[in-house]
Amino acid sequence: MRMALGLSYNGQAYSGWQSQPGGNTVQDHLEAALARFATQPVHTLCAGRTDAGVHGLMQVVHFDTLVEREPFSWVRGTNTFLPPGIAVQWAQAVPDSFHARASATGRRYAYVLLQSSVRPSVEAGRVGWVFRPLDGAAMQQAAQHLLGEHDFTSFRASSCQAHTPVKTLRRIDISRRGLDSDSAHELHGVVPCYWRFEFDGSAFLHHMIRNIMGCLVMVGQGLKPPEWMGEVLQARSRDAAAPTFSPDGLYFLGPQYDPAWGLPTRTAAYDWLP
Repeated sequence: MRMALGLSYNGQAYSGWQSQPGGNTVQDHLEAALARFATQPVHTLCAGRTDAGVHGLMQVVHFDTLVEREPFSWVRGTNTFLPPGIAVQWAQAVPDSFHARASATGRRYAYVLLQSSVRPSVEAGRVGWVFRPLDGAAMQQAAQHLLGEHDFTSFRASSCQAHTPVKTLRRIDISRRGLDSDSAHELHGVVPCYWRFEFDGSAFLHHMIRNIMGCLVMVGQGLKPPEWMGEVLQARSRDAAAPTFSPDGLYFLGPQYDPAWGLPTRTAAYDWLP
């Protein structure tokens, strides 16, 4: 039978999703836990790989097994053998035609960014950081240049293995959350707040969002005008874009599937993210 799992993880302690010889990846830990619970080897396929330090709120995987257990037993049993920063949120039997990656119609990510003159503390590793104020309107204007189907070579890592750099970005939402002006403590001209950037697309290239974030931050800080984003896109050269931004605040919100599969669309982990 084929099973699908929804997985959340704090990526700080792991070397990304994909299995590596060192064994300290999310996939390595998940497959080891599944093998202990099922008492046989289990190989998983995921909806979208994540880099070292990147978090997952609902990674979806599938695997084939001869072991028959109730869905909730797969959740509780597997979690017994997982480290604290990784947890299976749900399990569901699916048809053999379901494929965690190929059946996805889209993917969503969020980037949470702390704007503050003081570096992160309790949220260290969970947010990106800028110590200069950002212009939200300028970033919104810059983001508009990226919507639609484009060749995103300028935002592609040299190690990217995607067959094509052409992807479709359907939505980029930018919002700010922070104290009101009366209670905010301004330090060195910066009012602390959190920015949330949400990306909805068909698929994403390796480092694509982190490279876009680097460019958005440059525009937000006034170092480049909003129309520069369009110039970077048209250049189709990684050298044209900003340096790759930190992985700390990047969250894989999960894949999107046709409702006919009947899979959950969110987990409890969504509700604490700023």
